[in-house]
Amino acid sequence: MKDFTRLDQLIQRFVDQGTNPGCAVAIMQGDEMIYHGEAGYADIESGKKVDVHSMFSQASTTKLFTYAILGMIFEEGRFLFSDPLYYYLPEWKNTQKYIMRPSGEIDVAPLEKPITIRDAVAMMCGLPYCMFPAVNPTTPTLAAMSEQMRELLKKGPTTIAEEVHAMANVPVMFEPGSHWLYGFGSEITGVLVETFEGKPLREVFKDRLIEPLGLEDADTLMRSWNKDRIVTNYAKKAPGQFERAMDYASMDPEKVPAGARPNLLISAHDFAVFMQMLANGGTYKGKKFLGSGTVAMLHENQLGPVQLADFENDYLAGYGYGLGFRTLLTQKYGHNGHLGCFGWTGGSGIWVEADPVDKFAVAYMHNMRPNDELYHHHRVRAVVNGIMLE
Repeated sequence: MKDFTRLDQLIQRFVDQGTNPGCAVAIMQGDEMIYHGEAGYADIESGKKVDVHSMFSQASTTKLFTYAILGMIFEEGRFLFSDPLYYYLPEWKNTQKYIMRPSGEIDVAPLEKPITIRDAVAMMCGLPYCMFPAVNPTTPTLAAMSEQMRELLKKGPTTIAEEVHAMANVPVMFEPGSHWLYGFGSEITGVLVETFEGKPLREVFKDRLIEPLGLEDADTLMRSWNKDRIVTNYAKKAPGQFERAMDYASMDPEKVPAGARPNLLISAHDFAVFMQMLANGGTYKGKKFLGSGTVAMLHENQLGPVQLADFENDYLAGYGYGLGFRTLLTQKYGHNGHLGCFGWTGGSGIWVEADPVDKFAVAYMHNMRPNDELYHHHRVRAVVNGIMLE
């Protein structure tokens, strides 16, 4: 029997010291939930506390559902990661790149090879994020993407399929595969899944993962049944001082296009179930979702020295990046878990990780900007691994 006293104390200390308004942690091993703990407020103004059913806005950790589903489709023989994007998204056949001439002039040139599915999934396609037009774009690619978004938004809310179609006209920042750049590759991946499945991504989430895994506190929109479970997103002004912030979760579902970019709303408990399926090698409670080799493939490091230099920072130190999941390559930067631990982070304070050696999974969540992820996540990681690893 594990003693989780230190973890209880840690998350309560976060709240007592005002580092976040409220948080939750869930840990699974095998097919069992062996710990869940909550502290603080889901909504400060009403006094509502975080509980096991509290649903947190995921932002970037939403992508992990997309990548796992892509792995399922791969196992069905419907594509190869080496396939050019244009096999399935024809508008991407003649994508170009920006180059700098010796004179310092920026020009456009053909790609040496087409963008592949691997390039998109591993974030090596050369396109940054551009959900809204940038005010002061720092690269020609971002400027061109911003112009495309500006035109799309004139018509109203966009779908990810519309965005991906429009961005095919934008020259990328570098030769695909030569560098790592977090961004639009996830949107491309999502539209690939929609293309293979013939339905919006949020529906694929429900059909492939949410319902089969029995995730009762998971959705991609605020609805009548879950609106009281959704955690308020806060902006942190100072320790213990928080203001309500705008969040996608509060949007009227009737005004969200079916094909809009999904944002997962899910409890720490339910996300831990999903991660535990992966920690188990793709199986949960006797039901096989993925082969163990496919799971290993998804978190196998794809980055060489050049791309690792693009990827690494204080928060990501020690990790590489696979097909949508970061993966631990070395413990020398202060990670006390097993090599090969894999997961990702969501922008409002989400951290999820699976240990494929001892086969356990952890999900930690708060909803706050700035998220102070280095402060919170690395402490939770240190305490959890100290408890879980003998």
